[in-house]
Amino acid sequence: MSSLSTLVRHCAHAIDGINWHYIVQRLIGRATCRLQPGAFLAHTARIRNALGDSEKIVIGSHSHIRGELMILGHGGRITIGEWCYVGVGTRIWSGASIDIGNRVLISHSVNIFDNLSHPIRAAERHEQAKQIFTLGHPRKLSLDDRPIKICDDAWIGACAMVMRGVTIGEGGIVAAGAVVTKDVPAYSIVAGNPATIVRELSPDER
Repeated sequence: MSSLSTLVRHCAHAIDGINWHYIVQRLIGRATCRLQPGAFLAHTARIRNALGDSEKIVIGSHSHIRGELMILGHGGRITIGEWCYVGVGTRIWSGASIDIGNRVLISHSVNIFDNLSHPIRAAERHEQAKQIFTLGHPRKLSLDDRPIKICDDAWIGACAMVMRGVTIGEGGIVAAGAVVTKDVPAYSIVAGNPATIVRELSPDER
């Protein structure tokens, strides 16, 4: 019975890891990402590389990705360390750089954007939308991109938002639904909109 359950578990893991979206992109010669040994793309994961350089998205060893990683046409870089998790429905979009350390847990339906997504001026937004619809992401565009850094052992709860220019310190915890607009100190818990410090972790919680 033990060997049967082990076989079933291995089969389920293999099926979960068949990502047709990734396979098709590779087959037709599109840029995707660089996977380090043991990195895992679940069938729900999406790699969208509008910049056209697979070295701009790097997924570290033993990390599991179930959400969406996107770099925009005008720039961007996403680096994910070892033993990280990115949940289903999470979107990580970069026009500058998003650096994620080791052992970082990012729950489901989280949004992490190092950019504004669209220009402030309505006429520029319209032109951007037209170009995306017809030609793809613009190669020249300013979205006030500002790098994001998420340090080792951080944990980001479900449905949180991490905005451009933010650093989440080592061991920092972002509560579910929080909107992070300012840096999170190491070993602190933040919550709310905008997120504020709830408390610091005690030494025996670190």
